[in-house]
Formats: sequence, structure tokens, C-alpha cells
Amino acid sequence: MNSDHPKINYGKTGILLVNLGTPDSTSWWDIRKYLKEFLSDKRVIEVNPFLWKIILFLIILNFRPSKTAKAYKEIWMEKENMSPLRYYTIMQTKKLLDRIGGKNLIVDYAMRYGNPSISDKINKLHKAGCEKLIILPLYPQYAAATTATVCDEVYRVLMKMRWQPSLQIIPHYESEPLYINALVNSIKTKISQLSWKPELIIASYHGIPQKYFDKGDPYQCYCQKTSRLIKEKFKDINLITTFQSRFGPDAWLQPYTDKTLEKLPKEGKKNVLVICPGFSSDCVETLEEISIQGRDSFLGAGGKNFDIVPCLNDSEDHINLLEKLAKDAI
Repeated sequence: MNSDHPKINYGKTGILLVNLGTPDSTSWWDIRKYLKEFLSDKRVIEVNPFLWKIILFLIILNFRPSKTAKAYKEIWMEKENMSPLRYYTIMQTKKLLDRIGGKNLIVDYAMRYGNPSISDKINKLHKAGCEKLIILPLYPQYAAATTATVCDEVYRVLMKMRWQPSLQIIPHYESEPLYINALVNSIKTKISQLSWKPELIIASYHGIPQKYFDKGDPYQCYCQKTSRLIKEKFKDINLITTFQSRFGPDAWLQPYTDKTLEKLPKEGKKNVLVICPGFSSDCVETLEEISIQGRDSFLGAGGKNFDIVPCLNDSEDHINLLEKLAKDAI
């Protein structure tokens, strides 16, 4: 080999777990920076770009960061000085690395919005000698605004590379048996810890605008499939599917989680357990929106008992699932 040839690492495989993202802190500016990147994604907000830019910069980015910062402060992990989503994504990465990592197999994580970026981590893996890249978006149910936008960013990074790695993206795993069993086990564990019996289990998923579904997004179908497979394991407790976190004036997928929680006590359902199967890690949507706001509205409407099942986080069941998904791709 020519002695002038630059040293190039090669022969390795990189697995990159990708989650949605999180602000670096609860400060107004960090929240604004995160929201700006997230809400500037054309797959997340499908409206006239010129009109949206005016709304985003004149209204939303001036007023929403304060409200979002308040929500993050409610759930921020003070000791670790990070959001639960970042903490659990780091733990998932470490535990998966312990399971399958080695000299020629690197496991790392990135965030679609915020830090560490997909671009930084793909370039880091590339420099480490990863000729094969496996991307695992931590979204069990595919949607254009989640999984597809991860793909978009990965492709943008690869477009700038002279020597691209081979690429494999794990698109969705809404009906993978290990995933369903992990959710069922988490529900059973929570029920065994309660002093009361749930009359109803609510499976609450992040919503998308109804018009996205009407245009062909399969997300709702995947959510309903996950719910059906969970429901089959519980013969004596009914399970319903709802959608949370809507934003703006348009119609989103229904029924809405918040409206459902407000009306259930009036219908005689006063003991409710909620699970959020679409979130791989506890985050502001599960810990603040459901565990705090949802609980308050349910009990305020006359409910008696309310609890939420933790996300799969870094549980052994979840790491078993991630290990299988990764090994299947390898």
C-alpha cells in the first residue's frame, strides 16, 4: 500500500438509535431553539411554508417557549440535569451496547431535533470505520412526521459523503411479539402494584392531523393494530385507543385523550389506567401531559383512581426487543 495513502478505518457496523429530541435545558432560549428546529420540519407542519414562517416566528416562538419550559421543569431530572427522554435513550444505548457491542459493532444514539444530531453521529460512526449503518428510529408505529423525517435527515447526511456506508433503516415494529409482550408485561406489573382494579385501560398515542391520515399516512392503522394485540391479552378489562398532544386548530385523530378523560367519570368509569405505547421513553408527553394534566382533569371530573404505566424505557423487556430488531438487521 502506498505510504502516502490516508489511514481509513473500515470493517465495522454502526447501530444508531434515534429518538425525537429534547431541549438541552429548561431555559427559554434552549426551549425556543428546540421548538424552532422541530416546528420548521415540513413533514411535521404541512402548511404553506411562507404563511407558516410568519406564524412560527411572530407568534409561536415568542409565546410557546414559556409554556413548554414550564412543562419541562415539572419533569426535569435535576440530579442528571437532563430530560427523562435523553436519560432513557442514553441508558437504552448503553445496555444495548453491553449486549451486542464489540470491536466491529458500535451502538450509539442521536436525536432528530436537538443534540446530539443525526449528522454528528453518522459522521462519527463513519470516521470510526462503519461501512454498514443500521438506523433504528425509536417509533414503534411509522408516521411520516416521525420515522420518515428521520430517514430524510439520514439521507441528507449521506448525500454529502464521498464514501457512503451501506444503509438499513428499521421502519416500524408495531406488531413485533417482543414489543407487544413487553407492553403487556408492563401493564400486568403496574396492575399488580395497585390497590384497585382498573375498569378501563386507555392506550394513548401521540396524534397527527386528520388530514395527514386522509392523505395516506398509515400511522393510525399501526396504532390500532398495537392496541388490538394488547387487548387480546386482557379478557377481563376493556381497552380503548385515544390520541393526545394535538396542536393548532385543525382536526386531529380522534378520540382525543384529554376529552376522553374528562367524560369517562360521567359515564361511570372512575378507575382508569393509561399506557402510552407509542413512546419508547417517558417524556414530557407522558409525564406532564398525561401523568399530571390528565390525572388532574380525570379526578377533577369525578374520577376516583388514575394511574399511568411507565414507558418501556430501559427495562430488560425493552432491551430484549431492541436487541432482536438490531440483530435481525445485522
